[in-house]
Amino acid sequence: MTSTDKPAAQIASEDWWRTDIIDMQPGVIRYRGYPVQELIAGGVGLAQMIWLMTRGELPTPAQARLLDAALMAAVDHGPQAPSIAIARMAATCGVGLNNAMASAVNVLGDVHGGAGEQAVRLYRDIAARIDAGAAAADATGAALDDFVAGHGKFISGFGHRFHPVDPRSAPLLALVDAAAARGEVPGRFARIARGVEDVLAARKGGRRIPMNIDGATAVVYAELGFAPELARGLFCLSRSVGILAHAWEQTQQGGRNKGPMPRSFIPTYSGHAPRSVPRQD
Repeated sequence: MTSTDKPAAQIASEDWWRTDIIDMQPGVIRYRGYPVQELIAGGVGLAQMIWLMTRGELPTPAQARLLDAALMAAVDHGPQAPSIAIARMAATCGVGLNNAMASAVNVLGDVHGGAGEQAVRLYRDIAARIDAGAAAADATGAALDDFVAGHGKFISGFGHRFHPVDPRSAPLLALVDAAAARGEVPGRFARIARGVEDVLAARKGGRRIPMNIDGATAVVYAELGFAPELARGLFCLSRSVGILAHAWEQTQQGGRNKGPMPRSFIPTYSGHAPRSVPRQD
């Protein structure tokens, strides 16, 4: 039956969830027009599929390599990360892996999980100011001032509470530099991010605040042209790998109703001194 033969109500129903992403019919699955069997046979990997699904086309091999590196680098940071701790706690509460994963992903918000999106926005703001005629240092300083006014003193993507120098950042930036030297990415956002480090160091009397994993992956995502919102989504995909691994490990280790600290430690009480309930006459 062609679309012209269909009743209006059927057409309206089928248009309800109109999508450019997948063509799914009995015996047919096409992603953005590509038959799934050809994608499988052609060795298209997960990072390439993420690009295809979010961007509409397959990436070049160079683009796929950078995206894959950024996704891989941020998969886990141990149970001190709230999302990982939550996954492990949930796994001891009698829920399945999907429930544990959903509980963890749900806390990836502005403070824990949103730094990459915010860093991409910061880099783009600086780029826009430079394009409008500002010198790089002036554009960076003004953008940082606006960022602090809107988000507080912590600059997303810079500094780390555990690592004096985040061991993941330099290798990612080296990949971007190499790709830029080959003409595969512009290299502009790597320069902008390093300029942020320079301005922050000048404001701190020479003390550098190095780029962290969120700042480095934001460079990758900005170089590859991902929207800021997708930077957060990509982090959620990446961190879900670690969340799954920890939830599964905790399931294998066992334990019931494990809280954030061993039960032999009692949280500090800072409320009212002990007192009796007044008589109700």
